[in-house]
Amino acid sequence: MFYVKWGFLIIVWSVIGGFLHYTLPQHDVVRIVNTEVQRVDFGANSVFWASGDTGSQAGATVNRDVRFIEAFYENDRPMVYRNEDTGWGWPPYFKLDSSNLQAEARDLVSTKSAPQWVVIRHYGWRNEFLSIFPNAVEVRAVAQPDVRIVPWVNIVILTLLAAFVWAVWVRWRRFRAARIDPALREVADSWEAAGDAVDDGRGRIRRWIAGLRGK
Repeated sequence: MFYVKWGFLIIVWSVIGGFLHYTLPQHDVVRIVNTEVQRVDFGANSVFWASGDTGSQAGATVNRDVRFIEAFYENDRPMVYRNEDTGWGWPPYFKLDSSNLQAEARDLVSTKSAPQWVVIRHYGWRNEFLSIFPNAVEVRAVAQPDVRIVPWVNIVILTLLAAFVWAVWVRWRRFRAARIDPALREVADSWEAAGDAVDDGRGRIRRWIAGLRGK
């Protein structure tokens, strides 16, 4: 039972951690080398793609044009981002300006010999096997690739989430101490009293039988 309990807790916290890591904003310092539009055929990975541009025809779930931003890290490792509207859906970035973002990214294209470093704020994961791309939300130029980025949004959200979990946990412990534990003790006392009564009854029966034998 111990292993089942901890296995369940590990699975639950892994799911929560993965959800937060996918949804919360992340920042990459890269140089943009190209922007393009590709026709994408959606398959089993469609859950990792956003909807079409806000205001466009709905229902394009099989294939549609998707904007991409191609970039490189300082260590020459490639990275590719998709550029899709999130609209009013999930995650709640309320991104409605994919066309403008694509123009900004195109204006920041640079070469390896004369790099223009940029910070791309995004959410999501990059997975080559499943063809999953993080969704770029914002792009801005910076002077150096070692610029310090403080994730204030993540700090605030995680702090509020931790405070909420702590408040729920404290109230649950108080509720358990005030209601559940006394009820469990009462049940245990009832079972103990019932057991004592049964033992007492057995003793009386044995004494009665012994008395009959003595006669």
